[in-house]
Amino acid sequence: MSAAGGSFTADEMMTVAAARALRDGARCFVGIGRPSTAANLARRTSAPNLVLIYESGTIGAKPDRLPLSIGDGMLAETADAVVSVPEMFNYWLQPGRIDVGFLGAAQLDRYGNINTTVIGDDYARPKVRLPGAGGAPEIAASCREVIVVVRHDRRAFVERVDFVTSVGFGAGPGDRERLGLTGRGPVLVVTDLGLLEPDPDSRELTLTAVHPGASVDRVREATGWPLAVAADLRVTEPPTPAELTALRALEGALGMTERSERTERTEGREGHEGMRKEGSA
Repeated sequence: MSAAGGSFTADEMMTVAAARALRDGARCFVGIGRPSTAANLARRTSAPNLVLIYESGTIGAKPDRLPLSIGDGMLAETADAVVSVPEMFNYWLQPGRIDVGFLGAAQLDRYGNINTTVIGDDYARPKVRLPGAGGAPEIAASCREVIVVVRHDRRAFVERVDFVTSVGFGAGPGDRERLGLTGRGPVLVVTDLGLLEPDPDSRELTLTAVHPGASVDRVREATGWPLAVAADLRVTEPPTPAELTALRALEGALGMTERSERTERTEGREGHEGMRKEGSA
Protein backbone atom coordinates (compact mmCIF):
# COMPACT_ATOMS: atom_id res chain seq x y z
CA MET A 1 0.00 0.00 0.00
CA SER A 2 1.09 3.56 -0.51
CA ALA A 3 0.08 7.06 0.43
CA ALA A 4 1.59 10.54 0.51
CA GLY A 5 3.87 9.38 3.33
CA GLY A 6 5.25 6.50 1.25
CA SER A 7 4.52 2.79 0.95
CA PHE A 8 3.59 0.72 3.98
CA THR A 9 2.48 -2.80 4.85
CA ALA A 10 -0.78 -3.94 6.44
CA ASP A 11 1.13 -4.85 9.61
CA GLU A 12 2.64 -1.37 9.75
CA MET A 13 -0.81 0.17 9.36
CA MET A 14 -2.09 -2.02 12.19
CA THR A 15 0.76 -1.07 14.51
CA VAL A 16 0.44 2.64 13.79
CA ALA A 17 -3.33 2.55 14.32
CA ALA A 18 -2.84 0.78 17.64
CA ALA A 19 -0.22 3.31 18.75
CA ARG A 20 -2.56 6.19 17.95
CA ALA A 21 -5.21 4.69 20.22
CA LEU A 22 -3.06 5.22 23.33
CA ARG A 23 -3.60 8.48 25.22
CA ASP A 24 -0.62 10.56 26.25
CA GLY A 25 0.00 10.16 29.98
CA ALA A 26 -2.02 6.94 30.28
CA ARG A 27 -0.75 4.02 32.36
CA CYS A 28 -0.53 1.10 29.93
CA PHE A 29 -0.07 -2.58 30.83
CA VAL A 30 1.81 -3.89 27.82
CA GLY A 31 1.77 -7.39 26.34
CA ILE A 32 4.80 -8.66 24.42
CA GLY A 33 4.68 -8.82 20.63
CA ARG A 34 2.64 -6.43 18.51
CA PRO A 35 1.17 -4.62 21.57
CA SER A 36 4.68 -3.86 22.83
CA THR A 37 5.73 -2.57 19.42
CA ALA A 38 2.68 -0.30 19.23
CA ALA A 39 3.09 1.00 22.79
CA ASN A 40 6.76 1.81 22.28
CA LEU A 41 5.91 3.49 18.98
CA ALA A 42 3.28 5.61 20.73
CA ARG A 43 5.85 6.77 23.28
CA ARG A 44 8.09 7.91 20.40
CA THR A 45 5.32 9.69 18.48
CA SER A 46 1.86 10.70 19.71
CA ALA A 47 2.11 9.80 23.42
CA PRO A 48 5.58 10.70 24.76
CA ASN A 49 4.35 10.60 28.38
CA LEU A 50 2.80 7.14 28.09
CA VAL A 51 3.70 5.06 31.17
CA LEU A 52 4.73 1.57 30.08
CA ILE A 53 4.05 -1.18 32.62
CA TYR A 54 5.19 -4.77 32.09
CA GLU A 55 4.10 -7.91 33.93
CA SER A 56 7.58 -8.47 35.36
CA GLY A 57 7.03 -5.50 37.70
CA THR A 58 8.54 -2.59 35.77
CA ILE A 59 6.64 0.71 35.95
CA GLY A 60 7.54 3.58 33.63
CA ALA A 61 9.98 1.60 31.50
CA LYS A 62 11.69 3.65 28.76
CA PRO A 63 13.45 1.08 26.56
CA ASP A 64 15.58 2.39 23.70
CA ARG A 65 14.65 -0.69 21.65
CA LEU A 66 11.86 -3.27 21.68
CA PRO A 67 12.21 -5.64 24.65
CA LEU A 68 12.78 -9.29 23.81
CA SER A 69 10.47 -10.40 26.64
CA ILE A 70 8.90 -9.12 29.85
CA GLY A 71 12.12 -10.23 31.56
CA ASP A 72 14.41 -8.12 29.37
CA GLY A 73 16.84 -6.42 31.77
CA MET A 74 16.55 -3.15 29.86
CA LEU A 75 13.00 -2.71 31.19
CA ALA A 76 14.21 -2.72 34.79
CA GLU A 77 17.23 -0.55 33.98
CA THR A 78 15.07 2.20 32.46
CA ALA A 79 12.00 1.97 34.73
CA ASP A 80 10.84 4.57 37.24
CA ALA A 81 10.18 1.72 39.68
CA VAL A 82 10.41 -2.06 39.88
CA VAL A 83 7.95 -3.89 42.11
CA SER A 84 7.30 -7.55 42.81
CA VAL A 85 4.85 -9.45 40.62
CA PRO A 86 2.38 -9.92 43.54
CA GLU A 87 2.45 -6.16 44.17
CA MET A 88 1.95 -5.47 40.47
CA PHE A 89 -1.21 -7.55 40.38
CA ASN A 90 -2.58 -7.00 43.90
CA TYR A 91 -1.87 -3.29 44.31
CA TRP A 92 -1.66 -1.84 40.81
CA LEU A 93 -3.80 -3.99 38.52
CA GLN A 94 -6.71 -5.41 40.52
CA PRO A 95 -7.75 -2.12 42.19
CA GLY A 96 -8.02 -0.45 38.77
CA ARG A 97 -4.94 1.76 38.92
CA ILE A 98 -3.94 0.95 35.32
CA ASP A 99 -5.74 2.80 32.53
CA VAL A 100 -5.39 0.47 29.58
CA GLY A 101 -4.40 -3.13 28.96
CA PHE A 102 -2.82 -3.85 25.57
CA LEU A 103 -3.30 -7.48 24.52
CA GLY A 104 -2.94 -9.86 21.60
CA ALA A 105 -5.06 -12.94 20.84
CA ALA A 106 -4.94 -16.28 19.04
CA GLN A 107 -8.74 -16.33 18.81
CA LEU A 108 -11.30 -13.58 19.36
CA ASP A 109 -15.09 -13.85 19.20
CA ARG A 110 -17.86 -11.36 18.52
CA TYR A 111 -17.99 -10.34 22.19
CA GLY A 112 -14.26 -9.73 22.50
CA ASN A 113 -13.48 -12.88 24.48
CA ILE A 114 -9.85 -13.94 23.99
CA ASN A 115 -8.30 -17.39 23.66
CA THR A 116 -4.56 -17.86 24.13
CA THR A 117 -4.76 -21.34 25.69
CA VAL A 118 -5.72 -24.12 23.25
CA ILE A 119 -7.08 -24.62 19.74
CA GLY A 120 -9.58 -27.46 19.61
CA ASP A 121 -12.46 -28.60 21.79
CA ASP A 122 -10.47 -31.12 23.85
CA TYR A 123 -8.35 -29.32 26.44
CA ALA A 124 -6.36 -32.45 27.29
CA ARG A 125 -5.62 -33.24 23.61
CA PRO A 126 -5.86 -29.96 21.71
CA LYS A 127 -4.96 -29.44 18.08
CA VAL A 128 -2.56 -26.72 19.25
CA ARG A 129 -1.51 -25.84 22.79
CA LEU A 130 -0.85 -22.11 22.95
CA PRO A 131 1.43 -20.20 25.35
CA GLY A 132 -1.38 -19.77 27.86
CA ALA A 133 -2.85 -17.01 29.97
CA GLY A 134 0.03 -15.28 31.71
CA GLY A 135 -1.40 -12.12 33.21
CA ALA A 136 -3.96 -11.56 30.45
CA PRO A 137 -7.08 -12.66 32.39
CA GLU A 138 -6.32 -10.17 35.18
CA ILE A 139 -5.53 -7.45 32.64
CA ALA A 140 -8.79 -8.05 30.79
CA ALA A 141 -10.73 -8.10 34.07
CA SER A 142 -9.26 -5.13 35.90
CA CYS A 143 -7.71 -2.55 33.58
CA ARG A 144 -10.02 0.39 33.07
CA GLU A 145 -10.17 -0.49 29.39
CA VAL A 146 -8.60 -3.01 27.02
CA ILE A 147 -7.27 -2.70 23.47
CA VAL A 148 -6.64 -5.87 21.44
CA VAL A 149 -4.23 -6.07 18.50
CA VAL A 150 -4.58 -9.08 16.19
CA ARG A 151 -4.31 -9.98 12.49
CA HIS A 152 -7.72 -10.33 10.86
CA ASP A 153 -8.54 -13.76 9.43
CA ARG A 154 -11.06 -16.55 10.05
CA ARG A 155 -8.65 -18.53 12.19
CA ALA A 156 -8.51 -15.66 14.67
CA PHE A 157 -11.99 -14.12 14.33
CA VAL A 158 -14.25 -17.02 15.25
CA GLU A 159 -17.93 -17.39 16.10
CA ARG A 160 -16.97 -18.87 19.47
CA VAL A 161 -13.50 -19.18 21.00
CA ASP A 162 -12.34 -22.72 21.80
CA PHE A 163 -11.33 -21.61 25.29
CA VAL A 164 -12.08 -18.38 27.16
CA THR A 165 -8.70 -17.31 28.50
CA SER A 166 -9.64 -13.65 29.04
CA VAL A 167 -13.22 -12.44 29.27
CA GLY A 168 -14.39 -9.65 27.00
CA PHE A 169 -18.16 -9.28 27.27
CA GLY A 170 -18.87 -12.98 27.89
CA ALA A 171 -22.13 -13.86 26.16
CA GLY A 172 -23.28 -10.27 25.88
CA PRO A 173 -24.66 -7.37 27.93
CA GLY A 174 -24.44 -7.74 31.70
CA ASP A 175 -21.95 -10.59 31.80
CA ARG A 176 -19.00 -8.51 33.01
CA GLU A 177 -21.10 -7.08 35.82
CA ARG A 178 -22.44 -10.51 36.74
CA LEU A 179 -18.87 -11.86 36.96
CA GLY A 180 -17.73 -8.92 39.09
CA LEU A 181 -15.23 -7.62 36.54
CA THR A 182 -14.42 -4.01 37.32
CA GLY A 183 -12.86 -2.82 34.04
CA ARG A 184 -14.83 -1.64 31.01
CA GLY A 185 -13.56 -4.51 28.90
CA PRO A 186 -12.42 -4.27 25.28
CA VAL A 187 -13.04 -0.79 23.86
CA LEU A 188 -11.13 -1.30 20.60
CA VAL A 189 -9.83 -4.14 18.42
CA VAL A 190 -7.11 -3.11 15.96
CA THR A 191 -6.43 -5.42 13.02
CA ASP A 192 -4.52 -5.27 9.76
CA LEU A 193 -7.81 -4.54 7.98
CA GLY A 194 -9.57 -2.04 10.23
CA LEU A 195 -10.93 -1.08 13.64
CA LEU A 196 -13.73 -2.75 15.60
CA GLU A 197 -15.53 -1.35 18.63
CA PRO A 198 -18.24 -2.88 20.84
CA ASP A 199 -21.81 -1.76 20.18
CA PRO A 200 -22.96 0.13 23.30
CA ASP A 201 -26.15 -1.93 23.57
CA SER A 202 -25.39 -5.42 22.24
CA ARG A 203 -21.64 -5.37 23.16
CA GLU A 204 -20.99 -7.10 19.82
CA LEU A 205 -17.87 -6.00 17.96
CA THR A 206 -18.76 -3.67 15.09
CA LEU A 207 -16.56 -2.52 12.23
CA THR A 208 -16.09 1.24 12.64
CA ALA A 209 -13.15 1.89 10.29
CA VAL A 210 -11.32 0.22 7.43
CA HIS A 211 -7.65 0.77 6.68
CA PRO A 212 -6.54 2.12 3.28
CA GLY A 213 -6.81 -0.62 0.67
CA ALA A 214 -9.27 -2.73 2.68
CA SER A 215 -13.01 -3.02 2.04
CA VAL A 216 -16.07 -4.03 4.04
CA ASP A 217 -16.46 -7.18 1.92
CA ARG A 218 -12.87 -8.21 2.58
CA VAL A 219 -13.26 -7.66 6.34
CA ARG A 220 -16.49 -9.65 6.40
CA GLU A 221 -14.87 -12.51 4.48
CA ALA A 222 -12.13 -12.62 7.11
CA THR A 223 -14.60 -12.77 10.02
CA GLY A 224 -16.21 -15.94 11.36
CA TRP A 225 -19.58 -14.36 12.17
CA PRO A 226 -21.97 -11.94 10.39
CA LEU A 227 -20.08 -8.74 11.12
CA ALA A 228 -22.03 -5.57 11.88
CA VAL A 229 -20.82 -2.38 10.19
CA ALA A 230 -21.22 1.11 11.59
CA ALA A 231 -23.38 3.52 9.61
CA ASP A 232 -20.64 6.16 9.81
CA LEU A 233 -17.80 3.88 8.71
CA ARG A 234 -14.47 5.72 8.51
CA VAL A 235 -11.26 5.17 6.57
CA THR A 236 -8.13 5.17 8.75
CA GLU A 237 -5.56 7.86 8.04
CA PRO A 238 -2.45 6.22 6.54
CA PRO A 239 0.83 6.29 8.48
CA THR A 240 2.80 9.50 8.34
CA PRO A 241 6.48 9.54 7.33
CA ALA A 242 7.42 10.22 10.97
CA GLU A 243 5.39 7.24 12.22
CA LEU A 244 6.90 4.89 9.63
CA THR A 245 10.43 6.10 10.34
CA ALA A 246 10.01 5.58 14.08
CA LEU A 247 8.40 2.15 13.65
CA ARG A 248 11.04 0.88 11.24
CA ALA A 249 13.83 2.11 13.50
CA LEU A 250 12.28 0.19 16.42
CA GLU A 251 11.89 -3.03 14.45
CA GLY A 252 15.34 -2.67 12.92
CA ALA A 253 16.94 -2.28 16.33
CA LEU A 254 15.10 -5.39 17.56
CA GLY A 255 16.41 -7.40 14.61
CA MET A 256 19.97 -6.31 15.35
CA THR A 257 19.58 -7.27 19.02
CA GLU A 258 18.19 -10.71 18.16
CA ARG A 259 21.00 -11.36 15.68
CA SER A 260 23.58 -10.25 18.24
CA GLU A 261 22.17 -12.57 20.90
CA ARG A 262 22.06 -15.51 18.49
CA THR A 263 25.72 -14.85 17.61
CA GLU A 264 26.69 -14.70 21.29
CA ARG A 265 24.89 -17.98 22.00
CA THR A 266 26.54 -19.65 19.01
CA GLU A 267 29.99 -18.40 19.99
CA GLY A 268 29.39 -19.50 23.56
CA ARG A 269 28.45 -23.02 22.46
CA GLU A 270 31.43 -23.21 20.13
CA GLY A 271 33.75 -22.04 22.91
CA HIS A 272 32.31 -24.61 25.29
CA GLU A 273 32.69 -27.36 22.69
CA GLY A 274 36.29 -26.31 22.07
CA MET A 275 37.17 -26.43 25.76
CA ARG A 276 35.51 -29.81 26.14
CA LYS A 277 37.50 -31.22 23.21
CA GLU A 278 40.73 -29.79 24.61
CA GLY A 279 39.95 -31.29 27.99
CA SER A 280 39.39 -34.73 26.49
CA ALA A 281 42.53 -34.65 24.36
